[in-house]
Amino acid sequence: MYNRGDEMSRKTLSKARAEIRKRPTSKTSSNTGPFLTGKNLNAFLCVLLAVVTIALYSPVIDHSFVVLDDSDYVTANTHIRGGLRWSTIKWAFTSTAAANWHPLTWLSHALDYQLFALNPAGHHFDSVLIHALNAVLLFLLLAWVTKRAGPSLLVAALFALHPINVESVAWVAERKNVLSTLFFFLAIGAYGWYAQKPDWRRYLLVAALFAAGLMAKPMVVTLPFVLLLLDYWPLGRTAGSPPSVVSAPQLAGSRLLLEKIPLLFLSAASAWITLKAQRSGMAVRSLHQFPLVVRIENAVVAYGLYLWKMLWPARLALYPHSAIALPTWQWILSALVLITITALVVIFRRKRYLPVGWFWFLGTLIPVIGLVQVGEAAMADRYAYIPLIGIFILMAFGLADLTEVKDVRLAWRVIPAVCALVALGFLTHRQIRYWGSDYDLWSHTLAVAENPFAHDALGSALLDPDLILTPDNLENLDTAQERMDEARQHFEQALEMRRRLAKQNPAAYLPDMATTLNNLGNLDRLQNRADEARQHYEEALKIHRQLAQQNIEPYPPDLAMTLNNLGTLEKSGMQVDEARQHFEGALKIYRQMAQQDRDQYLPKVAEVLNSLGFVEREQKRMDEARQHYEEALEIRRELAQQDPAVHLPYLATTLNDLGILDAVQNRTDDARRHYEEALQSYRRLAQQDTETYLPYVAATLNNLALVDEGQNRIEDARTHLREDLSLFRKLYQDDPGRYAGDVARVETSLEELEKRSPSR
Repeated sequence: MYNRGDEMSRKTLSKARAEIRKRPTSKTSSNTGPFLTGKNLNAFLCVLLAVVTIALYSPVIDHSFVVLDDSDYVTANTHIRGGLRWSTIKWAFTSTAAANWHPLTWLSHALDYQLFALNPAGHHFDSVLIHALNAVLLFLLLAWVTKRAGPSLLVAALFALHPINVESVAWVAERKNVLSTLFFFLAIGAYGWYAQKPDWRRYLLVAALFAAGLMAKPMVVTLPFVLLLLDYWPLGRTAGSPPSVVSAPQLAGSRLLLEKIPLLFLSAASAWITLKAQRSGMAVRSLHQFPLVVRIENAVVAYGLYLWKMLWPARLALYPHSAIALPTWQWILSALVLITITALVVIFRRKRYLPVGWFWFLGTLIPVIGLVQVGEAAMADRYAYIPLIGIFILMAFGLADLTEVKDVRLAWRVIPAVCALVALGFLTHRQIRYWGSDYDLWSHTLAVAENPFAHDALGSALLDPDLILTPDNLENLDTAQERMDEARQHFEQALEMRRRLAKQNPAAYLPDMATTLNNLGNLDRLQNRADEARQHYEEALKIHRQLAQQNIEPYPPDLAMTLNNLGTLEKSGMQVDEARQHFEGALKIYRQMAQQDRDQYLPKVAEVLNSLGFVEREQKRMDEARQHYEEALEIRRELAQQDPAVHLPYLATTLNDLGILDAVQNRTDDARRHYEEALQSYRRLAQQDTETYLPYVAATLNNLALVDEGQNRIEDARTHLREDLSLFRKLYQDDPGRYAGDVARVETSLEELEKRSPSR
């Protein structure tokens, strides 16, 4: 029933509200509002997010480098160790070292070396800072385009604290991952700015930041696809979309696609360069090794495992690819999960963040899902760094909407989220510990899933003289012999496993089996087990020849390594004819490889040339020996100028060997010149590492004294022998058994010299 009094009441109330809105607000009252609102709140959350992330990852500052890839990217990279200079910049933009073209990543490592040299703390800390910055950028981007700080913060916190991202942050060689993601986020931010007011200048900024991301790591090649998803939500640029908070004008789908074409050209160019670099680095696996069916099955299973590891982040490690068909139930179950989630997302597509998050996850994983198999990994935690953001978006915004519908109180929204984040932080802290050293990393990998790759890597780590062990590990590995014994156990287990696997897929596992045989042969040599070393090397060589007969392309660096190892064993046993044959085979391959990757293989060319010079000297082929020594000397001079810390010891070795050849041929002036330069190099090295290089100083002084005597420079000979004796006596005090013979020999030489020409 109509009631006029009710109408009057409503009009009066409406008028009163209007009057209240019109009243001016005093300055005093405006300052009494809550401080943490709007921009202040976002700034506080950014600082909180960054501080928590940096604090959580701070233990990595005490970590060492790991051998896997860190040597290629930093510790053994001559160009990076030259620091940030013009030659390094030129090399970074032209090199495909490490089977990648990522100049900005190289430059970031060069800058770190410029600042921190080989102190790993600085390199690790910079990666942590970039990861923290990425988390802050992700929060700001989502908060800006959605105006929903709560779910945006949850997405960023999950990204910052989830243990699956430890591999990307704690591994120095994965600087490329965090750095490319930084440019990925900046490009998205620039695109949001462009979407508000499309303009070619703004678009150029998007393209430039995208190009920078590609020059850090081509993983971000899917950015144009991600931008199309963001056009759908939250930017709302597609026709018929609800109005967005950034007020972006809407366009037809065809216009939006056309808009991405320049970016797609950048993606295509990057993909072409990357594939070329990876093929030149022999990182791309053939269909003989990994059949297409196996790749598809692995891709489906990998999608499912990434989701599982996101929900239950336990047993995170490095996962080698199985080149054998996976159990049927695994890929069927994964396929059902993927199909079910896709169907649900389509059904509930009215919540636009659901399809955006899901297809972000599916799409950004495509470059690394294994359809084009690069390297050994079936999947990797680092590959999920960008893709899982899609799942975090789906979850965070979905839960936020659900709690709003259910009218859940703020406290009951915050408390479960904080508890989940604390749990993830605890798991991340534990996961970080596994990256402390090579031993920790590979021991953990074996504990997660026993595989031959991890056995091989752990065995190699145990033979590294610079290996860092915890007090608990030192209890059973405190001597070199104990480390070698454990290394042998791991190599033998790897060999046994690879023999079994090679019966099922020879193309995939025979090359790896040859690698393990080489590792065992190297260990045999260390332990003076020459016959066993020969058996292992020869079996490895037989495998490479078998692969060639089956028209399966062998891996040339491994074949050259096997030939060089076998030649070195024969050289030490003075089997010079056989050694020369194997060295010549290795040299031929290394010369070819050096044409493709000079930095990696030119040192190997010099090494084999020096070895050839030795065996030819023993064969009395003096002219050929001199030719090889002099070529090795030329290469090593060049390398020593670039990185003395790495190559000066090898330069000194060649100078000393060439001096010996000069002395044999009675070219005493040349011998003196080469010995003196070698002595100068060894003295310089001994200032930094007395224990290692003092014996070389003493040996070179002895060689110089012999030349002095031959030239009748008695006082010079006496001076050199006296210094030589002083050094050997010093060495004798630390290791009598090793240097007693040297002391006696030099004393005898001095006595004979004194008899011939008494000192005045």
